[in-house]
This record gives sequence, structure tokens and C-alpha cells, in this order.
Amino acid sequence: MYQIAICDDEELERDKVEQMLKDYHALYTDREFLIRRFTNSEDVFLQITTEKYQPDLILMDIYMPGSSGIETAKKLRDMGNTCRIVFMTSSQEHALDAFGVDAFSYLVKPVSEKKLFLALDKVIRDIENNQPQYIFLQTANDCVRRVGLNDIIYCEAQRKKQNVYLKENESVYLQMTMIKLFELLCSYKRYVKVGASYIVNMEHIERLDAQMMLLDNGKEIYLPRGSYKELRQRYFDYYMEIKN
Repeated sequence: MYQIAICDDEELERDKVEQMLKDYHALYTDREFLIRRFTNSEDVFLQITTEKYQPDLILMDIYMPGSSGIETAKKLRDMGNTCRIVFMTSSQEHALDAFGVDAFSYLVKPVSEKKLFLALDKVIRDIENNQPQYIFLQTANDCVRRVGLNDIIYCEAQRKKQNVYLKENESVYLQMTMIKLFELLCSYKRYVKVGASYIVNMEHIERLDAQMMLLDNGKEIYLPRGSYKELRQRYFDYYMEIKN
């Protein structure tokens, strides 16, 4: 479900946009929207900053009483908020200002269904492409833990148990073999097995040479004899794939 804020001081405009969102959902029934309506941008800002409201998208007019849409967007960006914002306004005059606050799109009123639908398609693609991926791991104390795939830096075998080292100096202890753990991770191209004791997330490799691999958390992993050439090729292939 996608949370969408409609922010416009004119009720007819809010009604029109909400109806178009419902029409869009009728075409794409798997894309559900939770819609909230606001009459001014200051209320949106207050909800985000004090009530922990986290909209996936704000559809916002620029000309409103109190703070303009641009001013509110700038305040959100200054505090580090990266919410997608689509401005819908009656003039092209503020287009450069809008993109100066990293607006996702800029639509001139009257906004047609076609233009709004194209903007929604773009927003949803961006959300889906940037969603974190997770894996569920059963820990040694018989709990199930959801772990972000890119949060895993490396895994180290410790007899029949595995220690999974995460970002923020955290680790998860698993009651399973290295073979079983690698079966869970091997379908994700970012992971590579290093000898019998390690699985490494290539996103976190800082340096690789014939003797050792240095990870971005400072961990040094010494390479098994004869493994460097293959590891170097795997790392190169992965790097080229994600950059192209």
C-alpha cells in the first residue's frame, strides 16, 4: 500500500485529484493507496515532523495560504526528508524552484488524467526499484530475524554455527551449516563464497588483492591459495553489472 498526501487549499482540486487516484487504482488493482487530504502545506510538514507520518508521495500545490509548497519542500529537504513530491500548480513559473528542492515531477493545472497517471507510474517504479530486500533467518535462540540483504557484510563459519556480521557492528548467530546458509544467499549475485569459512557481500569489499580481501568495516579475510583469480573475476563481473 502506498501512502499519498494531497495538499491543496481548494476543495474541488482535492476532490479531482482523489478521484483520479481512485481511477488509477481501478486500472491497477494491485496498487492500493492510503490517501490523506491537507488544506495547507504547513499541516503536511507538521504531520511528518511531529506525528511521524511517512507518505510515499506528496501531491502538492505551490500557491497556498501560509507557507508555499516550495518553502515547505525546502524545509523537508533541509531536515533530510527524501519523500517524493509532485507539484501541481497553475503556472510554469516555479519549475526551476521545484527541481531545486528535488521535486519528482511538475504538473501544470488543469492536470489531465494522462499526465497524472504517467507521474504515478514513474513514482511507483522508483519506489519498487528502491525498496530494500530482506531475508528471514532463524537465529540460534530459535527466533526469526528479518535482515536487509545489503546490511549483511559477511558471514563466518564457527563449527556448525554461523555468525552473520551486519552494519552498525551488529551480528546474528545462526544454528545452521555454511552450506545451508549459502543456499539461502547464492541466488543473490552480491554474495560470494570465500574458502570454506566465509560468505562475503561484494557491496562491502573495499580492496582485493592476491593475499587478502579488506571489507569496509575493517575486516581482513585472507584468501585460500589459488582462489584470487576466480574471486577477482567474480568481483569485476558484479561491479560491471551494477554500474551498467
